[in-house]
Amino acid sequence: MTQIIAEPPVGIKPTTSLAPIAEAKRIDALDILRGLALIGILLMNIEWFNRPLVNLMGFDQSLAGTDHAAGWLIRCFVEGKFYKLFALLFGMGFAVMLLRAREVGRPFGAWFTRRMLALWVLGIAHMVFLWGGDILHDYALAGLMLLLWVHLLQKPRFQKYDNPRSYLKLSLIWLCIPVFFSTLAGIGAGVFIDHQQAKDNWQSEQEIAAIVDQRIKLSETQLTLITDNAIAVEGNKNTDAESIDEKVDGKENSESTESANANNSDQEQTIVELIEQKREAQQKEETERKAFTEGNYWQATEYRLAFLAFMLPFSPMFAFMMLIPIFILGFWFVASKRIINYQQHIVMYKTMMRVGLPLGLFMNVAGLLLLQQPFAEVSAVVVGVGEMLFFVGQYVLTAGYLGLVVCLLVNEAWHKRLAAFAPMGKMALTNYIMHSVILTSIFYGYAGGQFGQISRAPQVLIVIGIIVIQMQFSRWWLNHYRFGPLEWAWRSITYKKIQPMRLA
Repeated sequence: MTQIIAEPPVGIKPTTSLAPIAEAKRIDALDILRGLALIGILLMNIEWFNRPLVNLMGFDQSLAGTDHAAGWLIRCFVEGKFYKLFALLFGMGFAVMLLRAREVGRPFGAWFTRRMLALWVLGIAHMVFLWGGDILHDYALAGLMLLLWVHLLQKPRFQKYDNPRSYLKLSLIWLCIPVFFSTLAGIGAGVFIDHQQAKDNWQSEQEIAAIVDQRIKLSETQLTLITDNAIAVEGNKNTDAESIDEKVDGKENSESTESANANNSDQEQTIVELIEQKREAQQKEETERKAFTEGNYWQATEYRLAFLAFMLPFSPMFAFMMLIPIFILGFWFVASKRIINYQQHIVMYKTMMRVGLPLGLFMNVAGLLLLQQPFAEVSAVVVGVGEMLFFVGQYVLTAGYLGLVVCLLVNEAWHKRLAAFAPMGKMALTNYIMHSVILTSIFYGYAGGQFGQISRAPQVLIVIGIIVIQMQFSRWWLNHYRFGPLEWAWRSITYKKIQPMRLA
């Protein structure tokens, strides 16, 4: 919930109950940013209503022409940027609610816990009954972790860190942890792997990749025969080597033979493991495809329930490593009043825009060009470098987007144009869930049956249509009602009181 924190007038006692902040006190920048973020999230998510989620974040290598161009541009400018922006806005909203609770003198823990539990239940229901790619339950879990962090700051031992400067330092250090360890790994590889070793590794990777590609096309029976023969050959080599060792009293010859046999055995084991992994991935992909093309609604729901059981254990790690530092950074934006009084901090936002946009774009393009090359399918080093460039570039470009939007909001003409996205942002929860209702109705077999049939470029046209409709609907709805339908239900649960729905 996005609100401005207003200090109570001198001499007037704060209220003793919490309630949604009046419309006049909302921070317009957050509503506009949230509306814009919804567009980016939909551009990214629509692909995963049309493709198996087990391949999540993998680029579709079969795309060509305009479909490839659309997919590549969305990956470059959208992927990984807007869920981070949404997480940042969540942290801002958390800070607004916490400071509001302190302002009115009410306990915050139980109230916010109830709010996050309600969001978690909604996210799980969304994941089971609509779409397996839900992120609401991750946000809710991270929100509870953030609440724990706030409580720790109240302890005498940690009170010295309860200030905006410490929030900023903690969030930035936390965000840099993956970069730090990746850099250490890169230094280690650069120092200890010389040119000849790198060349040998590359040749070995090429050989293994070629063998895996050949064998993966074979039937299970043929693959079993090849594997058995390979094991038999290795056994014969070992026998021959032992015989030679007995006849030739040369220790060096024996050691080199054993080393070669060990290398061949390791290579064969790697090949077998890679084949098993690829076949397992193909099987999972086919199972999901059948669930959403051939099954009815309840069969699809049964699959989503199994997918939930698989994904849920990863949620705490994702929330802790990826979401919490962004939440804390959002908390800093509000606590430091950098977003509340954004007009007074325009220099900072201009710096974010001028540095974040070109640098972030460079890193995203460089990373994707590396990942796009055929040798990236073979070389683990190339994949690692490309993924890290792309990963860091997402954060940098997100900062650039935030700076750009805020700089535009300072301009009155642009503020009026961008304000058209505010109603959609105020109803972000409802609109997010509606994306799943609309897209499952288009793609899944129990409804429109277009799963795998609509390519990437036409998907962009569907996104434009959905956004135009939601912008108009959100504006109409908020002209008659205080909240979106799901926002109203969420607030009613949060405050344990039915909120007034219609505008006076």
